[in-house]
Amino acid sequence: MRHLDLDGFPRLGRIGLGTWQFGSREWGYGDAYASVTARALVGRALELGVTLFDTAEMYGWGRSERILGEALGSDATRVVVATKFLPVVPVARVVKARAYASLDRLGVDRISLYQAHFPNPLFGMDTTMQGLAELQDEKVVDEIGVSNYDLARWRRAEHALGGRVLSDQVEFSLAKPQALDDLVPWAEANGRLIIAYSPLAQGLLGCRYDAYNPPSGFRARGKLFRPENLRRAQPLLELLQEIAAAHGATPAQVALAWTLHRGPVVAIPGASGIEQLEQNVAAAELQLAEDEYAALTAQARAFAPEPHRRGPISFRASRHSPSHE
Repeated sequence: MRHLDLDGFPRLGRIGLGTWQFGSREWGYGDAYASVTARALVGRALELGVTLFDTAEMYGWGRSERILGEALGSDATRVVVATKFLPVVPVARVVKARAYASLDRLGVDRISLYQAHFPNPLFGMDTTMQGLAELQDEKVVDEIGVSNYDLARWRRAEHALGGRVLSDQVEFSLAKPQALDDLVPWAEANGRLIIAYSPLAQGLLGCRYDAYNPPSGFRARGKLFRPENLRRAQPLLELLQEIAAAHGATPAQVALAWTLHRGPVVAIPGASGIEQLEQNVAAAELQLAEDEYAALTAQARAFAPEPHRRGPISFRASRHSPSHE
């Protein structure tokens, strides 16, 4: 697998493993997924050279961290284990208590990358960063990251921390390419990292669904899978299929290769099984031609999904927002 090197941080495989679905019922994978499949996925990911495993305290309300920690075992010391805290009240004592709880669930002595899961506009950045700085000083966490921050907030976080905030984990895919505008260039210019969650847009970019074959279950609730948006996505999906056929690859692999084509980006798709994991990892070796990348980027920017028609979302209700497929 191709790798990414950042100063003072372990080498990262360009494809990581997102583990929101470990212990979470939303995906509908069943109890056997948590007890058997998730552990098998971690073992196979290690064999394939995956070095970044991403979880969060709110995935399955701690179950994801426990499952990941048990599956990694002693191998946790040779990979990057990243987790996130929910910054509802991000004062130092709360942030530190949550970090120690994550340490216990993961079964590790240190957290490689500890991330604020969302910005909380009700608290100043100095408040959010204070506890993180103390955890770093106490060598409980190696690096600090953020998630779902725009560039201005990311830079304010660095100023408040008084040091580098290594990464920003954001939704980034052909269905949501906006990180190309500022986050990716800034990260590249400053030795930082973009962690791309939902790089397959919850399965949309696998080209399995269209307006005549919509998904069922959890995915059906997503705005991308509304009939109108499936119709709007058709030109992008057709181009994905065309380029995939030219490379002897799957559309999902092309979508992942596009995400990795520019800048210091690591993608963290989830996987429903071993075959999907292997296909995801293989995408790190797929090199798109510049004209293919440009054509995909143009279609990505042209895709304008119709938003949900619903009322404001509260901060608490945002817990289901991230997706790692």
